[in-house]
Amino acid sequence: MPDLNKTVDRSIDISRNVATVLDRRVKDATNAYVQRVRKAQRGFFQSVNTVKSPQQLWTDWFHYAADFAQRGTLFLDTLRKRGNNWIAHEQAGKPPLLAYEYEILADARTFEHPVGYALVRILPPKDVVIDDTLRPFIIIDPRAGHGPGIGGFKEDSEVGVALKAGHPVYFVIFYPDPEPTQTLADVTDAEAEFVRIVAERHPESAKPVLIGNCQGGWAVMMLAAARPDMTGPLVINGAPMSYWAGNDGDNPMRYAGGLLGGSWLSLFASDLGGGKFDGANLVQNFEYLNPANTVFDKYYHLFDNIDVEPERFLDFERWWGGYYLMNEEEIRWIVNNLFIGNKLTQGEARLGPGRYFDLKTIKQPIIVFASMGDNITPPQQAFNWISDIYSSTEEIKANGQTIVGLIHADIGHLGIFVSGKVAKKEHTQIIEVLKYIQQLPPGLYGMHIEEIQKADGEVEYDVSLHERRLEDLKKMQKFDRVDEKPFEAVAALSELNERAYELLIRPVVREATPEWAAKLMREWHPLRAQRWMFSDRNPFLAALPFAAAFAQAYRHPRSDTNFGRSVEHLYAEYASAALDLYRDVRDASSEAAFYEVYGNMWSLQMADQRADIRRQTRFDPRAVPAVRQVLDEIDKGGLPEAVVRAGMLIAKAGSGVRRLAQMEHTRELLAPTGILTGLSEDDLRRLLHEETIVVEFEPTQAKRSLPRLARSAGDRRKLRAMFNALEAAELVDERQRTLIAELRRLLPITERMPTRPRPLRSASSRRKEREKHAAA
Repeated sequence: MPDLNKTVDRSIDISRNVATVLDRRVKDATNAYVQRVRKAQRGFFQSVNTVKSPQQLWTDWFHYAADFAQRGTLFLDTLRKRGNNWIAHEQAGKPPLLAYEYEILADARTFEHPVGYALVRILPPKDVVIDDTLRPFIIIDPRAGHGPGIGGFKEDSEVGVALKAGHPVYFVIFYPDPEPTQTLADVTDAEAEFVRIVAERHPESAKPVLIGNCQGGWAVMMLAAARPDMTGPLVINGAPMSYWAGNDGDNPMRYAGGLLGGSWLSLFASDLGGGKFDGANLVQNFEYLNPANTVFDKYYHLFDNIDVEPERFLDFERWWGGYYLMNEEEIRWIVNNLFIGNKLTQGEARLGPGRYFDLKTIKQPIIVFASMGDNITPPQQAFNWISDIYSSTEEIKANGQTIVGLIHADIGHLGIFVSGKVAKKEHTQIIEVLKYIQQLPPGLYGMHIEEIQKADGEVEYDVSLHERRLEDLKKMQKFDRVDEKPFEAVAALSELNERAYELLIRPVVREATPEWAAKLMREWHPLRAQRWMFSDRNPFLAALPFAAAFAQAYRHPRSDTNFGRSVEHLYAEYASAALDLYRDVRDASSEAAFYEVYGNMWSLQMADQRADIRRQTRFDPRAVPAVRQVLDEIDKGGLPEAVVRAGMLIAKAGSGVRRLAQMEHTRELLAPTGILTGLSEDDLRRLLHEETIVVEFEPTQAKRSLPRLARSAGDRRKLRAMFNALEAAELVDERQRTLIAELRRLLPITERMPTRPRPLRSASSRRKEREKHAAA
């Protein structure tokens, strides 16, 4: 039985720490507000440092009043146009908002288990040439309240950069209403069928790349785990995978499930919707994160820049205002297994009997893209799944997994998908890395993009991949992740509340909510109502288009030095700063309430958790049967094994940095020899996996075994030619040159050596033999 006094002491410590952190955060929020107000005041006084006469002030205020009235009229008319666009989009069936034309190849509503999804082929613009032999791209957008299209929202997007690179591009869209019997298991099976269709359309190309945006990221990972031999490399952008992760003061959204009592609320919302969950509720949660932007900043930015901003505002609002529905079973699975249960990385997420997902079964390379400025999917949620399923870098390599991480410094969540700058830089370079990622040995890498300004003003990028260790990821997380323990209490309480709701409240809610009432509540949802109420449906706005046309015809904007403009900007900054202060204090209070409640539920266990984490047993790769098998056969193989092994030894002796330009040059050097051209993509990945095991865990034996792999004079000449080419191209440093000299000495060429190699079993034949023995 736990020591009661010890438990009480720990509970008091938790409460004291929570109060201390809350006090600090409130003071920080207040100081940030004061500093922002003072900065706004300094800017105001600097802008009006010139003394103006009463006549000049009168003239300024007169021009400002006229400008204010015109801007106000045009601003209200823009909101009216937004409402009209929303109504037109609804009446058109809410089609995907892609900037490109497309054709539907497969409609999953006609499948044996119908789902509201479809596969479309993006039709390239006339000036874009597509090479059907290049690896096709399949982009899956998030189904998190909005409709599809964010990955191809404009020309500078994921779709756009892939098309410009000559790749065939496909897009997985979904419809506003799910099929009545639709489940996430059916959705996963439908997406697998889409991948099969794309692969059949490109028999001469490599397996398709799957790109998952936000919630589409875990969908891509689940599909790859369920069908590991079907997909090519994976790219997950801003995708939450480890839902409990985050840092105090930075990621308030992760506390919402606990503060609302768990998953029962999603069931309640589904019952009010007649068995359908309204995606507008998810969008409202996003807007709740930043009240300043939601209620003031974005509208004031439009008002202040009314002559240039309406087109961009209306384009984005057309996507932001398209709300889609989910079945109750779908949102229930998502909340219980991901948002609150966090079961995907623990191997406990299940779509049906026997359908569990083990992310370790994914053998294809994975690129993870996140941003430090993302408060919806912070980097901890995007990356912590790696340390959830792997205990060390050695285990990643032993499992044959290649993971490349890319972190943006400050872009927000939506900017990862819609920013033109991000598309031109990060997404374009991701496509470049995908060309060579299959030749990257298993391990953990950080992707670094360096901008180089050329003499003519053009910008080019130098991409390098830096070898990382799992410990580098853990530095992003505070407190050794002990702060995630209270979320286990949230999951337990959520199950209890869900059962209580189903037993006591659900029958009454369902009986009291007919279908017409569910539709009426969706129609009057605040996010929808603010759009259709401010449209041509409103008779009180009948004169607004004429007033706007008059204001536009006689538009007279105020000057940048106008005194009224400076005063307006000052008070706008006051309002924005006050709303940010409210947000910061609200988030600090919510976080304190969360840890005060759920931290005390775990007060006994939490104190010892940090020591438990530090006492984790070290992973021994040699204990894995597959690793032992590879090391036992270290002397078996031929020239392909020798080339890859020697290349890895040379790379390991270097700085741990692989530049994309060097990888491209190395491929060009090896291409004429034809040594690796006969290997399929899967066989090349398996060969890299096996040789990584050899080089990482037995580096000395790896060198000594080279003469037994390259037995003939011809093979050794090819290896020596590769060494010479690497040195001539200046792709190696001094340490690597020393190693190359040692390898040359290990591979002498004598007159008695056979000119042709003795037939040996290849890596693929040895692998098949091992699989045969394992099956027996």
